[in-house]
Amino acid sequence: MIAISSGQKAGKIIGFFAAILIVLFINNTFARDDDSELNDNGRDNEIEFELTDNAGRWFDTGAELEGNRSIAVATPGVRVKFSGDSNTVHTRTSLVYPTGAAGMPFNTEPRKGGDDVTLTTPGLYIFVCSIHPYMFGAVIVDDPATAGLDLGSSLSMITGESFSSSSDLATRLLRTFFIATNPANWQNYASSTPWHISYPNIDVHVDGGVVNLASALNARYGNDLALEGLSKPAIPAVGEVWVATQFETTAGKSKPGTVSAIDGANWQVTRKVALPSIDMNNPHNLWADKDQNVIYATQWFDSKLAVYDRQTGALIRNVSVGESPAHVMTLTDNDRIHITNNGDSRTDSVMELAPLATEVLRRVDIGRGTPHGHWMSHDGKHMVTPNVINGDTTQYNFRTNVIEAIVPVSGEFSHPVAVGMLPNAGKYYVANMFDNTITAVDMSTHTVIKHINLLENYNPLSGAASGPVGAWPIQTPVSPDGKNMVTANALSGTITIIDTRPGLATTDTAVKMLPCDPGCHGVQYGAKQGGGYYAYVSSKFSNRLLVVDPDPNADGDPSDASIVGSVGLFASEATLRDDAITGNPGMGGQGILPIPLVYNGWVQNLPASWSDQLTEAQRHPIQ
Repeated sequence: MIAISSGQKAGKIIGFFAAILIVLFINNTFARDDDSELNDNGRDNEIEFELTDNAGRWFDTGAELEGNRSIAVATPGVRVKFSGDSNTVHTRTSLVYPTGAAGMPFNTEPRKGGDDVTLTTPGLYIFVCSIHPYMFGAVIVDDPATAGLDLGSSLSMITGESFSSSSDLATRLLRTFFIATNPANWQNYASSTPWHISYPNIDVHVDGGVVNLASALNARYGNDLALEGLSKPAIPAVGEVWVATQFETTAGKSKPGTVSAIDGANWQVTRKVALPSIDMNNPHNLWADKDQNVIYATQWFDSKLAVYDRQTGALIRNVSVGESPAHVMTLTDNDRIHITNNGDSRTDSVMELAPLATEVLRRVDIGRGTPHGHWMSHDGKHMVTPNVINGDTTQYNFRTNVIEAIVPVSGEFSHPVAVGMLPNAGKYYVANMFDNTITAVDMSTHTVIKHINLLENYNPLSGAASGPVGAWPIQTPVSPDGKNMVTANALSGTITIIDTRPGLATTDTAVKMLPCDPGCHGVQYGAKQGGGYYAYVSSKFSNRLLVVDPDPNADGDPSDASIVGSVGLFASEATLRDDAITGNPGMGGQGILPIPLVYNGWVQNLPASWSDQLTEAQRHPIQ
């Protein structure tokens, strides 16, 4: 049931399952309770969220509504407390709140300790961790004198824009919340049953009046949808694809997360690596050494880098690197490893490790904290980082060990989360998640060339799209040949294809949109047998991997990009594993690592056993 603050004396019906302990639910309104026993017991108008590492229940009230333990209802003046049971730091950030609400926006620095905020204005509040921006908790502050639970007539995002509470943008945010925070609502391609999303059967007060929330969401987006069958791409891939199935649980661990290997020849899941001996915690992003023998996996809800053997899955070492390590990459000229400590507010928040992670060498000062998905240049000279909390990006020179520039890319709270770079290191792109933009930056002049507005073709009131749309862009790498960029968009559940070829009318323009699963998140390019590339796309709240061909007819124009296959990320009987899978099979797809690495600078360092499987054009992606 919905968690209700213990000081609440009045409410409305939500007519659902018989609930005991706190209130009786009947006839679609909360029954009024004029008894003062709750206050007589000395309890306050208070809600507590425990922040955890557990998939789906990151903000946990301990009480359920249709499997959801991340939403609570209270009356004005409620004190919302945030406690911690996580291995790493988090922020407590008001992502959505009633327009004009007192004390908003609310935001904390990354930390493990508790915080609290008092909410006085009726309406919907959605909290998020800025470090892990799919961790959600929600509070509905309800005025007992009004009909229906108050969502507020107008809602605001922390980035500044406001919108009607009955708009497509508002209901899409609510739909995303209820999918993300209830594992039973995730898309399960291992099952033959239709995809059902359980929404709370509650009456809510929005700008258009009182509506039933479940009925409104079902009417707008449908439910019990048939999931399309999985299909293997007709052309095999070179090598393997490793995916961080971050939410999959196993018997020998208290923390979630596996890494799943797919054979590019037959598209079968061949191995699951859980590393129970170290209780590997939420593996998020992956990279490999130059010989493609060792895989590095960051543990995003912890402070460690896991290092394991690619062929056997055996642990090599577990290295302490810092709070919430997010992404990992190597330098092309010396194979040194660089890891962004996403939860570290210090300016020297990128860790440099020796090859094979045998030792930590230094902390690299990028002038900002909380970097996330960085990228390295083909020549080993430059690193660019998106700095989540600062709304800017750093360009660092390894030759001189100096910061060449810190470039603002969007406004405060825009959440720059990942970057992609042209293979000649002339330009890079920053995905600003909550701003719904991608910023193109010239690496020579350190100036912004263009802001690509991914909502340019979207009507936030009706939801109508007149062209490619991407809301909440995350990973956005550029193809090894520099001709296109594939972006995963979490809120819209879409993939946008951007033409990155220079000197065209379509340069740095979204030219195609493809469907994706809920929580669309990770993208990386790998080699296609016989030439060309596949872009692999993963989603957090699904257990399949999409295979995109960004240029099916090999003419360089990405406007005909298409999905050519989809692969289940769940295990079969033949899948090798180091621990028994117990839940969320193949779920939580985030970081992706195609083996061999075929980006410019890395592909030239491949051993012959891998290089010989590539075409001449793939071995030399730019001329």
